[in-house]
Amino acid sequence: MSSASGLSRTRALQYARLGRAGIDREWPHAYQHLAHGPADVRAPRELHPAFYGCYDWHSSVHTHWMLARLRRLFPRLPVVPAIDAALDRHLTPANIAGELAYFTSPDRGAFERPYGWAWFLMLAGEARAGSHPAAQRWAAALRPLEMHLARAAIDWLSRLSQPMRCGLHPNTAFALTLMLDYARQVRDSKLEKVIVARSRFWYGADRMVPAAWEPGGSDFMSPALAEADLMRRILPEAEFAAWWHQFMPRLPESMIEPARPMDRTDPQFVHLDGLNLSRAWMLRGVAQGLPKGDPSKVDLLASAQRHAAVGLVRVTSGDYVGEHWLATFAVRLLT
Repeated sequence: MSSASGLSRTRALQYARLGRAGIDREWPHAYQHLAHGPADVRAPRELHPAFYGCYDWHSSVHTHWMLARLRRLFPRLPVVPAIDAALDRHLTPANIAGELAYFTSPDRGAFERPYGWAWFLMLAGEARAGSHPAAQRWAAALRPLEMHLARAAIDWLSRLSQPMRCGLHPNTAFALTLMLDYARQVRDSKLEKVIVARSRFWYGADRMVPAAWEPGGSDFMSPALAEADLMRRILPEAEFAAWWHQFMPRLPESMIEPARPMDRTDPQFVHLDGLNLSRAWMLRGVAQGLPKGDPSKVDLLASAQRHAAVGLVRVTSGDYVGEHWLATFAVRLLT
């Protein structure tokens, strides 16, 4: 049995159990922490009372997003009471106040920018989308940090001179895609306007992207497809089609075939499993953005199907360095 999203109940339950275990797992932890002195070297739970698990802050945030989304799409899963209890413990006004205090402390304003910011806004939007009382509790608790990051994103974009075009967390287009989806969902017209203007300015004239150079050995997203997935949200259909055919006249072989990491116990190499999942949703998204009958659609959708098939098999890699985050990308793809 599946929800309307296409995600099966079996997979939803599997992913929910992974996420539920991960958000309470404090160790091992990959720190991204500016310490002001010896006394500031503290345990993850002390630094981040809401988002201390799942190996790092951003993975914890997007795992919370996944759990809130699964809770909304599958309200009868047997793990729903456990999800509600866990998110009620994590997403309290006091815990989010602690997270906000971290962002507003000296020299930490750029913490997790932009990837973690974007996923936090997605979490806030997902909580707002839920109609059940628990989701409304979470949305209210998240609101102070949500408002801070939405305004901080506008300030960041006003000062950013060039976008980052890489296959890792600093990628600008990927973050703007999530932020734009959030802004349109919650009707934040100021944030939406800035994202649309900066996207057109940075990417509108891009031509002949060197996509054959992809992927890098630790990429979990395609810089070229992340940009295209953003622009299909920005441009009208006909304008996007013209842009796309000049940006990437044909899919290179390196983008047609899925990536295959050689060591899934390595936290960088296993990124390639995530690359297959993110490529799948981006390829599909680009195809959906093109007019009916566009010759690119067939190749894009066929490649998306191949990447999804390989990527979904590897969500449960057997090692925590992959399992702490890959289910989130699977849920993003399937919903």
